[in-house]
Amino acid sequence: MHLHGWESLKRLIGKRRRPRSPHLARLLSPPNPTSDSRGDVASDADTQPSSSSAEEPATTMEGHGVYDMDWVSCPVCGRSIRGTNHNVNSHIDTCLIAGTKRKFTQCTLLQFQFFERSKMESSQDGVKHETEDTVNDVFSSKNNSSNALLLPGDSHGSRNGNTRGLSSDHSPSNIETFTEIVPPETTVLDNTISHEIMVPCGTYMFPQMNMDKLDACGTKGDDSVITFETYIVGCRFHESIELQQGARVSVAREPENVKDRNAIKVLYADYGRAEMLGYLPRELSKHLSPLIDCRYIECEGFVDSLPELRHDDVPIQLVCQKSVACDEKKSAHLDFSESLWEKFLLATENIKLQSPKMTKYQKNFSLMIEEVMSHHSHLFTVEEKMFTGSFNSLSDEGQRLFIRLYTRKGPWFRVSNISYPEIQDPQKAVEELQLAGYIYSFQSSEDPFIYDMKEVIDLLNVSEMRKVINLELPKKRINCARRHELINILFSAYANGACPLLPKMVLGQVGTCIRISSSSDILFWRIQRLFFLHGEQDLSAFLLMDLGMIKFPDYVCNISHRIFQDRTDLLEYEEAIEVAQIMDESLEESNMEMVIRCIDISDIRMCTNFRGKSQSSTSGSPPQFFSTFSASFVYSKVLSLGVSFFEREHRYEDAIRLLKGLLRRIIHDSRRGYWMLRLSVDLEHMNRLNESLSVAEEGILDPCVRAGSRIALQRRVLRLGKPPRRWRIPDYADSVKRKIKEVCIRGRPLTSETATKNSYYGYDGELCGVEQLALQFYAEEGGGWSGVHSESGIWMTIFGLLMWDVIFFNVPDVFMSRFQIAPLDFDTDDFYVTRESLIESQLQKINGGMAEEILISSWESHVGIACRGVNWERHSLSDLRAAVACIGGSPLASLCRHLATDYRSWSSGMPDLLLWRFHGDKGEGEAKLVEVKGPTDRLSEQQRAWLLTLMDCGFDTEVCKVRPTLKCQ
Repeated sequence: MHLHGWESLKRLIGKRRRPRSPHLARLLSPPNPTSDSRGDVASDADTQPSSSSAEEPATTMEGHGVYDMDWVSCPVCGRSIRGTNHNVNSHIDTCLIAGTKRKFTQCTLLQFQFFERSKMESSQDGVKHETEDTVNDVFSSKNNSSNALLLPGDSHGSRNGNTRGLSSDHSPSNIETFTEIVPPETTVLDNTISHEIMVPCGTYMFPQMNMDKLDACGTKGDDSVITFETYIVGCRFHESIELQQGARVSVAREPENVKDRNAIKVLYADYGRAEMLGYLPRELSKHLSPLIDCRYIECEGFVDSLPELRHDDVPIQLVCQKSVACDEKKSAHLDFSESLWEKFLLATENIKLQSPKMTKYQKNFSLMIEEVMSHHSHLFTVEEKMFTGSFNSLSDEGQRLFIRLYTRKGPWFRVSNISYPEIQDPQKAVEELQLAGYIYSFQSSEDPFIYDMKEVIDLLNVSEMRKVINLELPKKRINCARRHELINILFSAYANGACPLLPKMVLGQVGTCIRISSSSDILFWRIQRLFFLHGEQDLSAFLLMDLGMIKFPDYVCNISHRIFQDRTDLLEYEEAIEVAQIMDESLEESNMEMVIRCIDISDIRMCTNFRGKSQSSTSGSPPQFFSTFSASFVYSKVLSLGVSFFEREHRYEDAIRLLKGLLRRIIHDSRRGYWMLRLSVDLEHMNRLNESLSVAEEGILDPCVRAGSRIALQRRVLRLGKPPRRWRIPDYADSVKRKIKEVCIRGRPLTSETATKNSYYGYDGELCGVEQLALQFYAEEGGGWSGVHSESGIWMTIFGLLMWDVIFFNVPDVFMSRFQIAPLDFDTDDFYVTRESLIESQLQKINGGMAEEILISSWESHVGIACRGVNWERHSLSDLRAAVACIGGSPLASLCRHLATDYRSWSSGMPDLLLWRFHGDKGEGEAKLVEVKGPTDRLSEQQRAWLLTLMDCGFDTEVCKVRPTLKCQ
């Protein structure tokens, strides 16, 4: 029996699996009969809030904490390092040898914490901010283990009182959010996507641009001038220009640039006439261009050094100074210009301009971190922000190696096998990552029993496995050659203790191995999840976009609410995802005990969630469709799958219990129709016919029960509601009992087995399926019809093209990521309610005969751009035009209205074939929709609902039944 909802749960979990939480592992472990009640799942789940449980990933699998030691700023290079004597001394020696020494000042000595300072310092605006000492107190209070893998602090963001608004209380139950209110900004993120960020974004802790290299133009204490390092990108200087170090450059706006309306070009000021050298980086231009446009600042600079290759990015130093005239302005724009200046100063402190030597995937990874920490900073602790900030303090090779490891399957990697052309010294990168707490390693000399030996054995290749087996198990004949069989043999020998030297042999073969630390794995899993908002996309989306293999649509990110209100909501959601993940893995492994424990945990968490949170919505509350990012939604997915699991096991009482709980707790959801139907069916299995009938009747009155589920419940009422249970015939009886036209055709099957999906010999003598056989019948004997077999595919494509401007209309909170192919409310009632006037206007145009014109215009404007439901390769423009022309305006408008009001319910179950044919030369035609059924197939309730609905919309519909040719024929 197929488990309903399993595939949906897999999509929710996503491609990358979340690392296991120790707390959740204890909850899901079998209860110990000798322990007290705290070991029981129910008691543990009731007494332990889920938000606190999710805090435990801050510990690695070996038990080494990552937030348990002071981090100090190096007085030589400024980076954050572990505060042990050995690390401090060795790091400073390395810096001095490398020649990175900078001028010592009283400020840098204070940063190094040679004496204790006050816990709080006042900033210039009178607001008290937490200093680095307070952060270090938090670190030291966690754990004082000297063997810990630590989280490096931010090399700049935590100094000089720059940790703005950070709360000193970091417990999950008392997380304080912090934001800085900034004026709305418009950001051009790439060539096709513009984002209008309207949400106040909190400060995020990144290594800033080098602010130490100041010339005579200004000092750090001067708020009217700023000097910083950046790059000239897209270099295009002419052959006649000889670029020289120290040469003066100027900047000028280029608002007519079609790729970036904030573009700022760099001019070579020393070359008699101004010659263009290239552009400033996009992220810098975004903040700098408004100030230049209003003539609030003046900018000039000089070439800092020469690139190795002629067209490489050129390092420059740029000086931005307030215009003298701006002080005399007394206009309404002055305050706004001042706010832009303050915002620009903040950006220069918190945005690291990426090195031109960065690889593409390195830039993408840094961009992902930057955007998440900008828009979701309230969801991260101080330690996590310092950890993510420290990533940009790593060397380029360290960053590249970590990203390479993060995107590989793992979990363990042999250092001897690490070889990438862009990483010249992998060993040095490994040491750097290990020191920073991003990875941990083991060597052959270490105790092997603290590791999962099955994971370690998996590092061996087949020849090495055979070599170990021959040495350790010489008397055992090995006839298998498959890798997984050899792994099982070695692991069994290790598990039963037959070969005590086996671990040493295996570790001797693999050598030094590394893996991503649990803390960094969990943290970057969280960042990736927040960036893409779901698990079906990962970093490969960047690659597909860079290669031009996928183009994302043009829309505006108008953000007015947060998806996760606080950190507790996020941690509860993550724990629910982990439960769903364990449920999926347990079903794959047929671990029935663990499946039931996941169901029990989900049921308990659902009770706790709905007791503790009010479901009332107000005008200022987040939109309803944000509920898909809640723990309750994930647990409801697990329980829906649990219902199907219990039904497969014939445990109908347990299925009924889960269904009643779901219907009681979740009032507004399109899944209520499926739950009502299954509850009625399961009650009938238990011979509780009166209750089953009552549930079906209640379901019909539920406004959330629609489409196929509604038809199924109506049919159940008609079947069960006969005298003496019910005497009155429902009003919908005649509608449900309507006859659907049927056509029967004959075909010669390849085999005589009726229990399998047969292949038939088509009219052309070639083998084909029942749908292709029906297409051939309608093309010849059936009346000369043209058409396609696409089920719902062609209709989703037509709907997407006709409603393109509606789908990607600027609506608050429906677009939050640059990689969306549909708004977040697409599957909800909010889609129609929010855009009702726009949708009705478009439907009037379709009804008035403009559908073909809209279709052509939309195709030509957006061809190749990804949109949910639109399949550019499968359906040609000519087929779509023919179908739309033959269907007619009124039926097509009715069908599009159904999809716009409830896309989730109506996006599946459409008839298999869409047929059309023209009459004469006038361009008039007709269309037919056909559902094809083989000898053993029958209509599903969703298919029946579609056929009846299409009949109401004015479509010509029928069912084509394929029967085998009789033997006598």
